[in-house]
Amino acid sequence: MVFYFTSDIVTPNVTLFMGLDKYENEDLIKYGWPEDVWFHVDKVSSAHVYLRLQPGQTIDDIPETVLEDAAQLVKANSINGNKMNNIDIVYTMWENLKKTPSMEVGQVAFHRDKDVRKMRVEKRINEIVKRLNKTKREEHPDFRAEREQRDAEEKNKKKKELREQKETEKQDEKKRKEEAELRSYQSLMKSENMTSNYDTGNDSDEFM
Repeated sequence: MVFYFTSDIVTPNVTLFMGLDKYENEDLIKYGWPEDVWFHVDKVSSAHVYLRLQPGQTIDDIPETVLEDAAQLVKANSINGNKMNNIDIVYTMWENLKKTPSMEVGQVAFHRDKDVRKMRVEKRINEIVKRLNKTKREEHPDFRAEREQRDAEEKNKKKKELREQKETEKQDEKKRKEEAELRSYQSLMKSENMTSNYDTGNDSDEFM
């Protein structure tokens, strides 16, 4: 089971989601999308909250208000973190999550520590948590099927872009050849490159 929350303080609205428990978290780690941003309380057990970026959007484009919503949601869903003040929330792209066979269920590390962001949360803000909880809904998605569909669509998109690129290159090459032939023809037609009977020395009016 996955819980979905709507951050409606921005337009268009943003969806935040998290697994029911560590087993759903494990599936999200395994079948996450490259567009997903992962949030967690630093060094404290908590929910794994995700935000899926829009096409072309980067982690640097996330509005501060949405980051605050995600941070408050993570904090509120941490048994210990919810009781603590001045905690750090870490977040990074899904692709930076590192999972090894020796790790426990739901546990992750990072491929590159430098790509992990931190934000400080001084205290729980009940107004934010209540607003998000009012939008809460439960679903039972097939993570693997969704990821496979996403990958298939991405593959088809790249194939289409490659075909269009090749067609554009083909048309550009055809245009260059036509322009080169036209320049060559125009050069031959210039008066200084044309010949006459006088040029060849045949200036006689006699006929054989």
